Amino acid sequence: MSLTALQSQVTHQYIPWKKCSLCRDANVFKSPRDFSQHLRDFHCSKEGGSYVCRYGMNGVCPSLPLEGVSDRDYDDHVIKDHIHTEHGGARSKIRSIRSEERQCSEGQATTNSDPCIVQDQFKWTIHNATVNLPALLNDPRLVKRETDFFTKTWGQSFEKAEILPSPYVPEIGLKHFEKYLRKTSVRLKKHSKNRDKLTEAPTGGKDIFPSLHFKQLEQGRADYDQIKLFMSTQFNLENPEIFNAVFPWSQIEESKSTQQTDKRQSTKLLQEKLSHYLDSVEVQIARQISQKSEAFFHAMTSHDELQENLAHTIQCIKQLREYINILNEKIAKESLKVIKLSRTKANYQALYNKLKIMSSIHETQPTIQRLLSNNEFIGSLDLISTSQDVLCKDLAGIHSFRHLGSQLAEMEKLIDKMLQADFNRCISMELNRPVKDALLLADEEHLVSVLFGMLRQHKFNFIDVYREEAFTALKATVKQTVVEAVAIADCNDTENNASSLADQMRLLNYPQWMELLKQVFASVMVLLDRTKAFHGLVTNIMGMAAGKNKACSDAAMAASGEDVGETEYLHVSLSEDVDVMITSAEYDKAQVCLREMLYAVSDYGHDRCVKVMNARAKDGFLDRLSSSEFVILSRCIEDFVSDTEQVCGRKSMSLRGVLQNQANKFVARFHEERKNKLSLILDNERWRQADVPAEFQDLVSHVINTGTLTLPEKKSGTGSTQITKQYLYAGEEEFAVVGTVLMLVKMMVEYCQCVVDIPSATPDLLTRLIDLLKMFNSRTCQLLIGAGARQLVGLKTISTKNLALASRCLQLVVFFIPQVKEHFEQTLPAKNSNMLKNFKKITKDYDDHIEEINLKLISISENMTESQLTKYEVKAPMPSQCFRTICKQLAKLHEALVGTLPLSQIRELFQRINQSFMHLLGKRLAALKVTNDGGPQCGLVISDLTFYSGSFNTLKGLENLVTSTNAVWDVR
Repeated sequence: MSLTALQSQVTHQYIPWKKCSLCRDANVFKSPRDFSQHLRDFHCSKEGGSYVCRYGMNGVCPSLPLEGVSDRDYDDHVIKDHIHTEHGGARSKIRSIRSEERQCSEGQATTNSDPCIVQDQFKWTIHNATVNLPALLNDPRLVKRETDFFTKTWGQSFEKAEILPSPYVPEIGLKHFEKYLRKTSVRLKKHSKNRDKLTEAPTGGKDIFPSLHFKQLEQGRADYDQIKLFMSTQFNLENPEIFNAVFPWSQIEESKSTQQTDKRQSTKLLQEKLSHYLDSVEVQIARQISQKSEAFFHAMTSHDELQENLAHTIQCIKQLREYINILNEKIAKESLKVIKLSRTKANYQALYNKLKIMSSIHETQPTIQRLLSNNEFIGSLDLISTSQDVLCKDLAGIHSFRHLGSQLAEMEKLIDKMLQADFNRCISMELNRPVKDALLLADEEHLVSVLFGMLRQHKFNFIDVYREEAFTALKATVKQTVVEAVAIADCNDTENNASSLADQMRLLNYPQWMELLKQVFASVMVLLDRTKAFHGLVTNIMGMAAGKNKACSDAAMAASGEDVGETEYLHVSLSEDVDVMITSAEYDKAQVCLREMLYAVSDYGHDRCVKVMNARAKDGFLDRLSSSEFVILSRCIEDFVSDTEQVCGRKSMSLRGVLQNQANKFVARFHEERKNKLSLILDNERWRQADVPAEFQDLVSHVINTGTLTLPEKKSGTGSTQITKQYLYAGEEEFAVVGTVLMLVKMMVEYCQCVVDIPSATPDLLTRLIDLLKMFNSRTCQLLIGAGARQLVGLKTISTKNLALASRCLQLVVFFIPQVKEHFEQTLPAKNSNMLKNFKKITKDYDDHIEEINLKLISISENMTESQLTKYEVKAPMPSQCFRTICKQLAKLHEALVGTLPLSQIRELFQRINQSFMHLLGKRLAALKVTNDGGPQCGLVISDLTFYSGSFNTLKGLENLVTSTNAVWDVR
């Protein structure tokens, strides 16, 4: 079969759309449509409105842009590149790669490294790439922003970046090679001379043929090629191949059929050939001898001298042997006798010492029993360890002590059990002592002995035992405290109606329950203090057991809050140096376990307190607490949490979390009550100026004088005799207010007071206060600007007096917002500091509302002025009726505002009204075609304007408001 036919058969063997090359368990597809649908379902992703083909290695199609194409272009791409592609396209390439991976994984890879035209024809190479990088970057169909991905990813300086020379790689110049050139120049000159001599012809000129020397080299190489078979290490005539190569019997066999003369001639030629080989070898040997003759003569001349030296050496050795025999007879043998006697003495001494050791080991068991009776666990364990070492080293193989090792091992196990039992008993008695017992560690001496014994055995499970025992003691103590509190309380119905302890506790009133909670906290703190004392004691003991000095132990106790004087026994009993019992790694690991134990006991104490609170909160008791009661509860819990944090050095969040949860509920109820109250007050507000009770004036004065937004203390002996005022005085300003805004100011102070009482609820309170202020602003806008008050309270109209009063109320709220922000900023956590921007936003909302009210007042004035100016005619008498009416209406507006807004705001408002009036009058004069030409009509208009300007001089705060009327004539 030809190569072209073979390629055609392999190419048409695989149809691209028959089977998916990426899915291992894919079925055979019946048609290209099924294969196309499979690619869309499993090997295509939709990003935005574009389709990205994933049919390729690593989920990347080599023939489709990564940014995707449209739906129609995706179908064309599948038909072109994955269904009707030449030689199977990407699918055949994937199939070949997958087949190679499968062969490698199954261990079926062939050992033949020769290329295969059938397998290698579908491997992808760089020549199969359809688009290169320059073509992609210079594609005219793409805009600049689509190709500028280098600078977009790595910055504008990517293309123009200069590569600086490395400071670690020196610049190589000619001077670095000068030493080498000087060293090799002599050799180079010598080599050049020899080469020139070899290439010179016999006549002295240059010859194009090889020299005699090269001919000799070539001849020698040819001879070596002929005889190299005989010089091989594998030369063996028993090998048929080598034998046939040496004696070509094929020629001899052929010669059998020829004449006898030819046979002899062939044999003679073979003999001459072998003789020629021998002669060649002899010639080469002779040549080598001739070349090395100088070395041979030198060796011969040195042979006689070597013989003389060897004879002299033999004579010296003979004399040395005679001297050695003399020394052996007269010195060595007598000295060896002395050594032998000394060794015998040493053996007797060793035997005596071993008998003494055997006598001591025989007394080991009675000694251990005496030590254990005095609680000397360390001494007993040291004696057992020493005896075991002696048995294994010094007394190994002694038949009489063959059972002592196992007996000592059993005694060691027994001591372990005794240590564990004594520790459990000590800890149980320690933790279950009455809470009123002020002593932190009762049986410290015995506990120290037990702890040292356990450390000697490298037993650190006593930490876990203490933790479990502390859990049990905490649970029992809290329960006992609750039982005693319930028993002391006068609850006669408890024994009859309540079935459980939790039900009995829920019958307690707030004072009784608070007293119970304080007792629970005190009991838990006593157990935590005892745990901390145990922690300090164990830390000190472990420091000594690990070889730490006394100063380190005192420092550890001081850092853990332990009184050094309370462990006086420890220092007295261990005045001598203590052997190192544990390693530094064990010490560090045990310290970590001790800290974790202290944290766990603290957390468990908090959990038991949480259970007490949850049991009382089931009937909604905590949700019904008043503000003062909840504040007392919050402070009590915060104090307890702070105390435990000082003991263990870490915050426990369970009890704080319950407090935070209750605080959130309290804040939600607190906010809902005030929000509903404010909404009801707003719905019934008639927007009339209200007198300010002394209570609210005292509140504002307290805030202004102290600079703190807190409720003032109630004055004793005050009642109905307090005098109310017409205005609310805040510093140097006075505010005409309605009753609703007074309640809002008091609510703002209550929120700030709540922040002081419950600091953890500051973020929630800030959010609620902002919501309350937003509600007041929006409801005020609905009631006045939106005229909602007409339907709710039956106002006939929304007068300018109502609008001015609302504006002044909004200004009062804005006056207090900076102080409120500063108050919250002192308590708000740093992570919630971005919440303070809500104050800026709410201030802007209030300012916008105030401006909207001002625009409403200006709009009312404009409507009145415009309706009058439509009737204006420039004719006598002067002033005209139109101007009289306008001045009268403006005087009424001034009368409505003068008692509500400050004079500065009124003057500013009337300046804007005056500008509007001048604009409307100018438009009217332009319509009447009256110009500033000094004519009769111009004089009449000036007369009216003079009357208009003079009318403001009679209004308080508006004197000389209109200084010029030229703006009337500027309107065209």
